Amino acid sequence: MVALREVERPKLPSPRWARIRPRLCGICGSDTSVITAKSSLLLSPLTSVPFTFGHEIVGEVIEVGNDVSKVRVGDRVVVEPALSCFVREIEPTCLQCSEGNYACCERVTEGVISAGIQTGYCRDTGGGWSDELVAHEWQLFKVPDEIDDEIAVLTEPFCCALHSVLKAFQCFQGEPKTSLVIGCGTIGLMTIAALRALEKTLGKDPLHLVAVAKYPHQREWALKLGANEVVNANERVYERLAELTGAKLFRPELGKPTVLGGFDMVFDCVGSENSLEDAVRWTRANGVLAVVGMPAEPKVNWTSIWFKELKVVGTYAYGIEDWQGKKVRTFELALSLLKENASLFKGFVTHKFPLSRWQQAVQTAIHPGRNRAVKVTMHP
Repeated sequence: MVALREVERPKLPSPRWARIRPRLCGICGSDTSVITAKSSLLLSPLTSVPFTFGHEIVGEVIEVGNDVSKVRVGDRVVVEPALSCFVREIEPTCLQCSEGNYACCERVTEGVISAGIQTGYCRDTGGGWSDELVAHEWQLFKVPDEIDDEIAVLTEPFCCALHSVLKAFQCFQGEPKTSLVIGCGTIGLMTIAALRALEKTLGKDPLHLVAVAKYPHQREWALKLGANEVVNANERVYERLAELTGAKLFRPELGKPTVLGGFDMVFDCVGSENSLEDAVRWTRANGVLAVVGMPAEPKVNWTSIWFKELKVVGTYAYGIEDWQGKKVRTFELALSLLKENASLFKGFVTHKFPLSRWQQAVQTAIHPGRNRAVKVTMHP
């Protein structure tokens, strides 16, 4: 059951934690999947209830523990929601945390807080759909003055997209020339923006970037953020993609066409059975498929993965990235790139609701087509 309730203030779990008042918090597709019972139950044992939703957070520090040195009261911050060994104050850290893959922490049921892979799914932290929450100083990043709240609230989803693009580049042998982004909700659009931002920063040759989008306003945003072509998800998708790539289509007795050719890199930003089937078909032989969207329990024909020797990489959240010869956390990199490209995202937050209208906010996020919604947010 989801409800708006008065609850006790979450306690600071240790002197290294701070109390945050949200200024703006996004509604994520993972939130709506949980609310509509469309998400997988695989992660349910790693969650503690009752929890407060909300992990795409920009807020203000209103209290700090005695051992907090990274931020002070009054600072405007974004919250990195991953509840890793560093946040749970576990030493020694697990293998994943020690290698910088802390979003994949293997000890998310231990430490100074209850079970939960992220803020917003842990009963002890609170979440952004509230008047306040608590966060470990490891999770907090100061927001540059040049970035306003409507841009800062995009940091977490932009991080997810950035992490997926960096992983895909690492997996691809050579320099990719073509890319396909399936789905142009927030994560798909952010993936397009991340691809173009990295090309610009790293001086890479521009990819020929094609997107598949369901709604007219998503197609407009995809072109604005850098897609060369946008295919209408409701009309002749396979034929249009074949025209754009020169790929050949063959018709089996049952099911979708067999594709020879396709794209060097494909980003599935939906995670549905339908999108995953399309993604494996449209990744060319020896190409890279990045699964960015949160899958539930789809059935996928693995023949393309085997036959075309695809590299399929799951990309979840963020971590410590190899960036221009040094190690950097994805949130730091994202804030830097958002600052450089802030003008691109003007108007990306299409809706802002007070918490009292949370049901309308959620319904708006669930039905982006009828509402022309991109990023829907709430505030206290």
